[in-house]
Amino acid sequence: MKPSSLKNIIAISGSTRKNSANHHLIKAIGELSKDTFEITLFEDLLGLPAFNPDESIENTPEKVLQFRALLNAADGILICTPEYAHGVPGTLKNAIDWTVSSAEFSNKPAVLITASTDGKYGHAGLLETLKVIEAKNIENLELLISFAKTKINAEGEITEEKTLEQIKALLNRFNETINDVQD
Repeated sequence: MKPSSLKNIIAISGSTRKNSANHHLIKAIGELSKDTFEITLFEDLLGLPAFNPDESIENTPEKVLQFRALLNAADGILICTPEYAHGVPGTLKNAIDWTVSSAEFSNKPAVLITASTDGKYGHAGLLETLKVIEAKNIENLELLISFAKTKINAEGEITEEKTLEQIKALLNRFNETINDVQD
């Protein structure tokens, strides 16, 4: 595939730790899909101010406007996140809250991968949020990777074959969904 035909994907890691399993996973996915996707990691979750509904439409902070512009320009969104205390990491939820009234996720193909020790509660909660804000085909573009550190090593390699195959299949469905939206 020619570089000009690569699909523009914005990746968001729900973890703000520099060497998190989710950052490693995004890098691994970037390598797996380099002939299909150009993945850009949004690295400023901590820079977004706390969500304020009064500023969501008017007087919106510049960093929020920049975040929204990145999402709008993307062909798809990839979210890789841990679960914190059976929930969605606060910085990730905050970022998503800034998009509710402006609808960047609406009809936008989005993938949710929760890679954590357990993950099922945070995954279910975030999946519900993404359905409510109308992320395109989210029911078919999600994957829970429990015990992630046993499946993704410190170098960012996916070491379990079953997980690797699940991710490849998910990326194929993601590409198909983007193609459907663009047609």
